[in-house]
Amino acid sequence: MLVKSEGIVLREVKFEETNKILTIFSRKYGKVTAMARGALRPRSPLIASSQVFSYSDYNFYKGKSFYHVNQGDIIDSFYSIREDMNRLLYGAYILELVDSSIVEEVPNERLFELLKKGLKVLSSLDKDFLKFIIAFEIKYISFLGYRPYLNKCVLCDKDINNTLKFSINYGGVICKDCFKLDHYSEKMDILMLNFLKDLLYAPLDELDEIKIPKDVMFKLQDIMVKYILNNIEKKKFYSLDFMKSIKKNGGL
Repeated sequence: MLVKSEGIVLREVKFEETNKILTIFSRKYGKVTAMARGALRPRSPLIASSQVFSYSDYNFYKGKSFYHVNQGDIIDSFYSIREDMNRLLYGAYILELVDSSIVEEVPNERLFELLKKGLKVLSSLDKDFLKFIIAFEIKYISFLGYRPYLNKCVLCDKDINNTLKFSINYGGVICKDCFKLDHYSEKMDILMLNFLKDLLYAPLDELDEIKIPKDVMFKLQDIMVKYILNNIEKKKFYSLDFMKSIKKNGGL
């Protein structure tokens, strides 16, 4: 059966001498595993559309075990992501986030649009990478159905004052009266909470006006990563570990 859909390549693996096995997040069919035969040949028409980050119009033939890519017309290669180390590392993390949480052949158009927008913004980004990634993270986990409860205490529904924490387990902020119910909650203050709300609702290409101190961003990102890992039942992100090792060795 021949099917068509836009898609973004999340992963590519060499198979035999000239083929690739691709993990593609498609708009219509969700995540699919697809064979791109001959994609490694120098003159293959699939060269551009079979690379990680590539956003293309695909024609698939659905076989018994997986899809086969018959044709891929490139829409945007997001090539500039590969030209900058920060863009490449954060781009790899975005792809791992999406790949880790979506189920084979279950569409999620909102998440597809977020990924497409995220890669477009990242491809021209020269600064404020951490702010961008926190905004992506909180939108991403919200689109998966785990939007954190930020307006009132997630446990007792009381208004939040200046004394609060963030509960990874319960999925939102908790008031002082409820601290005893979650001894593993993360420290947070009202300033951090307001920044997190700003990043949740601001479009990814309109973050310039949000000014966040660097130490606050590090803490917010730490909370978001823990919250995401808890909800998608994953132990760690390999791309983040790789990024940290590079920074530790002075690579960034």
